[in-house]
Amino acid sequence: MKSVLIIGAGQFGCHIAKIMSGLRCEIMAIDINEASVNEILPYVTNAQIGDGTNEEFLRSLGVRNYDVCIVSIGDNFQSSLESTALLKELGAAQVISRASNDVQEKFLLRNGADEVVYPEKNSAKRLAVKLSSDAILDFIELDENYSIYEMAMPKDWAGKTLVQIDVRRKFNLNIISIKRDGKVLMPAGDTVMSSEDVLYVIGDMKDLRKCFKI
Repeated sequence: MKSVLIIGAGQFGCHIAKIMSGLRCEIMAIDINEASVNEILPYVTNAQIGDGTNEEFLRSLGVRNYDVCIVSIGDNFQSSLESTALLKELGAAQVISRASNDVQEKFLLRNGADEVVYPEKNSAKRLAVKLSSDAILDFIELDENYSIYEMAMPKDWAGKTLVQIDVRRKFNLNIISIKRDGKVLMPAGDTVMSSEDVLYVIGDMKDLRKCFKI
C-alpha cells in the first residue's frame, strides 16, 4: 500500500485521489482553500487546510515518509514551482508535478520535479491519434518512440494465425494480446484471428502506419 501526499485539491487532485483510493493507497491531501479540502475529503485518508508553499507546514507533514508527493496546483504556477522545490529540499522521495504548458514543464523539471504530467497536452495527443484513423481505437504512450495501440482487426487478417500474419518480421511490431468477446487473451503463434477481435500492438507509429495502411 503506497502513501501519497497530494498538494492541491482541485479537479485534477480530486480525480487522482478518487482513483488512487480505489487502489487502496493511503492519501493525505492539502489545499489552502477549505471548500476544496471538503470536496476531496471523501476520497482521502486525511486532509488538511494549509499552504503548500510554507516550508514549516510541509515539514510538519513529514514529506520524507510518503512514497510519492503530487503537486496538482493548477491555477498558480508560482505556488506549484515553490511547492515542488520545497518538497525536494525536504527530502521527498518522488515528486510529480502538474504543468499547463511546455514552459512550465521545463521549469518544474529544473526545480526538482522527478516527473511532470501535462494533462491537456496528453489528452490532445491521445484524441488526435485516435481520430487520425478508424483503425486506432486507443493508445498508451510508452516513450517518444514506442506506444501500445488498441487496433481494430484488419479484414484480411481474419482466419489467419499470428505466424501467418508475421507482423514482427514484416513490420517490427508485436501483437501482445487480443480482446475477444470482452476478454483479453494472450495469443500463441497458432492463434487464429477473428474479424471481431481487437488487437493490442506495441511498436513505433511509422511501422504501425505501414502495417495497418494508415
